[in-house]
Amino acid sequence: MKSQLNANFSRRNFLKTSVLASGGMLIGFNLLTACKKEAVMPVDIESLNFNDFNAFIKISDEGYVTIFSPNPEIGQGVKTSMPMIIAEELDVEWSKVNVVQGALDTKNFKRQVAGGSQSIRFGWNALRETGATAKQMLINAAASKWGVDASTCIASKGMISNSKGDKLRYGDVVKEAAVLEVPENVKLKEIKDFTIIGQEIVNVDIDKIITGKPLFGLDYKADNMIIASVLRPPAFGQKLVSFDATKAKAVNGVSEVIKFGDKIAVLASSTWAAMKGKKALTAQWKDEKLESTENHDKTLTKILDGKKFDVRREDGNIKKAFKEADKVIERTYHSPFLPHNCLEPMNFYANVTTDKVHLVGPVQTPNWTVNRIAKLLGRKTEDIHCEMTRMGGGFGRRLYGDFALEAAEISNLVKKPIKVVFSREDDMTAGTYRPAIKYRIAASLKEGKVTGYHLKEAAINGNMYGLIPNFFPAGCIANYKVETANYKSNITTGAWRAPYTNFLAFAEQSFFDELAAELNVDSIQLRLDLLQNVKKNTDKKIEYSGQRMENTIKLVREKANWGKTKKEVYQGFAAYYSHNTHVAEIAEIVLKDGFPVIKKVTVAVDCGIVVNPTGARNQVEGGVLDGIGHAMYADFSFKNGKPEYQNFDKYRLIRMQETPKVEVHFVQNQLSPTGLGEPGLPPAGGAIANAIHAALGQRLYKQPFINEWKRSRVLS
Repeated sequence: MKSQLNANFSRRNFLKTSVLASGGMLIGFNLLTACKKEAVMPVDIESLNFNDFNAFIKISDEGYVTIFSPNPEIGQGVKTSMPMIIAEELDVEWSKVNVVQGALDTKNFKRQVAGGSQSIRFGWNALRETGATAKQMLINAAASKWGVDASTCIASKGMISNSKGDKLRYGDVVKEAAVLEVPENVKLKEIKDFTIIGQEIVNVDIDKIITGKPLFGLDYKADNMIIASVLRPPAFGQKLVSFDATKAKAVNGVSEVIKFGDKIAVLASSTWAAMKGKKALTAQWKDEKLESTENHDKTLTKILDGKKFDVRREDGNIKKAFKEADKVIERTYHSPFLPHNCLEPMNFYANVTTDKVHLVGPVQTPNWTVNRIAKLLGRKTEDIHCEMTRMGGGFGRRLYGDFALEAAEISNLVKKPIKVVFSREDDMTAGTYRPAIKYRIAASLKEGKVTGYHLKEAAINGNMYGLIPNFFPAGCIANYKVETANYKSNITTGAWRAPYTNFLAFAEQSFFDELAAELNVDSIQLRLDLLQNVKKNTDKKIEYSGQRMENTIKLVREKANWGKTKKEVYQGFAAYYSHNTHVAEIAEIVLKDGFPVIKKVTVAVDCGIVVNPTGARNQVEGGVLDGIGHAMYADFSFKNGKPEYQNFDKYRLIRMQETPKVEVHFVQNQLSPTGLGEPGLPPAGGAIANAIHAALGQRLYKQPFINEWKRSRVLS
């Protein structure tokens, strides 16, 4: 059974416990809980007789509890960690917990979205209240049955007992509890009393994943389902003129070829036949505005050299600080477009009929996607039923749901159940990409101090989020200015894991390393000195905590034995705050035949209370490796509107033998938890770049790093 729990894309909304009009409790998350200690989870859960507790929760007479989880599981682990929070307050044993996936339900669930590393942060209080409220209602029902005061009763491990020694299982009182008034201001556990939160818990889906059980969108099958492979314009800026489907229709298994917009869909009985049929199509395209990476590079440089910028934040007087400086240092950093390259290519199922629209598949934004499909088809959203599958990666790509709209449009045209399946080439060439960006950073130095900091961003399409100018070093430097400008392109761009900060952190942290060298101070000490200023700053717009960042930096310095390693081991440091979490990393490299080899990355993280250490480490380790791989190797370019890389034969990813050991340490505190899906990635590039400089004396300004090595003949 499956559950997808909230990975809120919004920074402002959170899941709440709600009240049904008829009484009873709305709980927005799902567990399956065995309440008898001796109970064994039945193989066929559906065979049990469940009583409706309300729209969100069911409890069987045997004591099993089903709580429907509304949000998508994207691999970030919320399907495990969020039920842990509920189980903790509900007081059930984790060994008797299972999880179920809910469908899109905007009436009963809030924010069914995955993204932004916000699920634990925004769900923390609501999830705890959900579990505690359910427990209190069960206690109240038991107390009523016994004719005693509820305050004399306690619940533990799925059992309710009173001062007389009487005991009842949760399942024994579910019918009575379901009709009780929802209590307010329920008491939550003391953190010291947690028995589940903080424990090492294995991913609830791990057995199904490793044994190949059908969990993902590509696994989904339905009666009479037809596979669709779509031919899209091969270049951004092209329009379809005409096509010939004669050869495509001759492919065994191909049933139909249709045009929709500037796309052509080949429908077939199998994925192989559909993709083979697509390759057999011949099409003519009209060129309109075709863009190339070479021109993008020149355009972004021209923007940085110009004066048309939007000011995102301005403190003090930059011009005065630079004019009075002993020295001004300025550097420019470059990043390419990047595809997302999810392990599971985009796919989606749609069956559009006169009565309803049935949707199934892996999407991070089911509600937004359904709203757009309703508009596309001219249907009411109430007529659309959307089910979510587990996702084989997302990284922001599955936020956009374009693949779901394609499936719905094709199904509407042919009046048949359709499943759109992307090939790897489709996935890499159809967008949506991380935007190409250039940063120009300048700093003024006077009497051994950083007195001014000026950051300019030139980006393709979008610019940095409004919160980022309030991250470090905002508040640390009296004269501080951030400006942005962009170039509008027809190449589709969007969120890519840790949007904008994924590259900005490298640029910023490399730059501060260079400033430390110029000032002849320790790289870590420079950050710590600057943080003393923000600790005194009362500006409420500053998003990060100077004290928490300082604690994080000191922890990684200690754990990595900073500056005390063997002389053949070169270290690089970076620290960054993003998605409400503070992270510091120290990379270690050695030289092998003059080639830098990354051996280890030590990471310190302050994400508040760690709900599931196993899942938390997995997220941090994955983020670090993702950050290293893309900073080191990932390149992507366009020529006349066409992507020059279409598969992994040319697009370089990090390889297994290139992955270093990642050692993760968490700052111990009792603060509310924050997210981990993205924050581990941004500092990785900076830490590696700074370690490379320590080893080779070479500063890196452009990603991927491997190209700079080749150009400088450091590598053959």
